[in-house]
Amino acid sequence: MKTGYKEKRTAISVIYHVFTFFFACVMIYPLIWMIMGSFKSTSEIFKAAASLFPESFSFHNYKVGWQGFAGYGFGIFFKNSFIIAGLSTVGAVISSAIIGYGFARIDFKLKGFWFACMLLSMMLPFQVIMIPQYIIFNKLGWVGSYLPIIVPQFFGQGFFIFLNVQFIKGIPIDLDEAARMDGCTIYSIFVRIILPLIKPSLVTSAIFSFMWRWDDFLAALIYLSDPLKYPVSYALKMFSDPTAGSDWGAMFAMATLSLIPIFIIFLTMQRYLVEGIASTGIKG
Repeated sequence: MKTGYKEKRTAISVIYHVFTFFFACVMIYPLIWMIMGSFKSTSEIFKAAASLFPESFSFHNYKVGWQGFAGYGFGIFFKNSFIIAGLSTVGAVISSAIIGYGFARIDFKLKGFWFACMLLSMMLPFQVIMIPQYIIFNKLGWVGSYLPIIVPQFFGQGFFIFLNVQFIKGIPIDLDEAARMDGCTIYSIFVRIILPLIKPSLVTSAIFSFMWRWDDFLAALIYLSDPLKYPVSYALKMFSDPTAGSDWGAMFAMATLSLIPIFIIFLTMQRYLVEGIASTGIKG
């Protein structure tokens, strides 16, 4: 009886892993197709009955793509993306941690109301606030610069605030009281006690913020008009020209390179990401 049970569990496990592997291959196939396409010519990419692998691996697309267009090398666009994503991430992580600490540990008037407003801001699609934001930034004279993309990140992001609140609520309040007895203020408690203990939450926020800003196409489309300021996400569109012809090989090559920073961050920070999300679901 026991042997039959073990065989049944083994069979279920094998079936589960086979189906998981199959669906994983289906999901990752478009990515592999794009990477393989970066080594093909445009004619070979869309050739009828084209195979997944190129007839011969060539780095010509990477050379052409890195040269960019209209005298702007693609290195400029990568630099712009790092500036936007880096500054936005710093602003979002720091401000969200401070605001989250305020909601979790400090009592003030209408605290529940403002927390509810913060939660509601997470549910608003960007399309709802897109036009009002553009009007405001246009009146401030910020349109055409990075300010409309970066500055709002320094005022907290709803998801990151909620993440930090849940984490801080899981920290015993006794630590705060012991620190006050030692003469710590609310500011020193935040810096010396809370911040080190919410490291998984901060890293999780940083990963998501960097990924979202790195992939952000719509904000660049709305606010930027100078090609010298384009990020990678927007510059990739320049390879597509329906009137004259699109260099799909170069586009795939640069798109492949644009995945490397995200892949490295996810690979090195995966432990903190899983810990941060898992802990958030348990605490609070």
